[in-house]
Formats: sequence, C-alpha cells, structure tokens
Amino acid sequence: MSELDDRGILLNCPKCGRRNRMRYEGLGKTFRCGQCQSELEPVGEPVDVHNDLVFDALIRHSAVPVLVDFWAPWCGPCKMVAPEVRKVANETAGRLLVAKVNTEEVPTLAQRFRVTAIPTMTLFQNGLEVARQAGAMPAPQIRKFIEQAQRK
Repeated sequence: MSELDDRGILLNCPKCGRRNRMRYEGLGKTFRCGQCQSELEPVGEPVDVHNDLVFDALIRHSAVPVLVDFWAPWCGPCKMVAPEVRKVANETAGRLLVAKVNTEEVPTLAQRFRVTAIPTMTLFQNGLEVARQAGAMPAPQIRKFIEQAQRK
C-alpha cells in the first residue's frame, strides 16, 4: 500500500520494511530503498488523493502523466470501472500514475475541475488537464483514451 503527501508517494520497502518516499519529480526513474538499497517497483496500483494540497503537488510536480479517476462510493458505474482502472495502473506502472479522487471526501476538487458526472477520467501532464472522459470504460478503452490524449 502506498500513501501520498505533498512531496511524493510514501511506500514501504518489500525487503526490509523501511518507509521510503518516491518524489513526484523522479517518477518514471528507478528508486532504491534508503536502507537496504533494493530497487523499489514503480507504483502499479491507483493511489488515493485525500486533499487539495496533495492533489496540486501531484499534478504539478509529477514527471509522468497522471490519470485521475473522479468517483464516489455510492456510484454503481464507478464500482464497475474500479477493477479496469486497477488494470491500467498495473500495465502502465512507471510510465503513468493513476490517482483516485473520492468526490464525497474531497468535493472541492470535483467543484474546481467542474466534474458533473462520475466516473470521470481526467489526464494531467505538466500540471495541466489535457483530456477528459466521463463514463465507465473497460481497460482497453481507458488505454486508448490515454494514448489519443498523448498524441495531441
């Protein structure tokens, strides 16, 4: 399990258990544990964003594109798309970071980005929103959405 703060992704080394920080600016590069020097795998799971400050730091400083899934726990289509989003996170580990924003927990982000339907997938690069798609999609369609946005 990983956790975000305003400087990076915090995760435990699978070998020695030490807590490490993958700085947003270094995403896409190889990270090593500060204690045992084991290589840390890229994040291959969606990360939960719990506040505006962390979200802003993530999208502003991430060296890789960030796909944000705006969702809510009561939303049926959001529950259906969650495993598909997980697949994309796993397949694109190290090249893309997948973040999830619970619009019930952080409504200010949904308001700020004018999210009017959920689930909504939004792709950010270099701090800017470059594409958006509302509605549940299977993993291949999510990948196609990302690829088309990155070609523009």
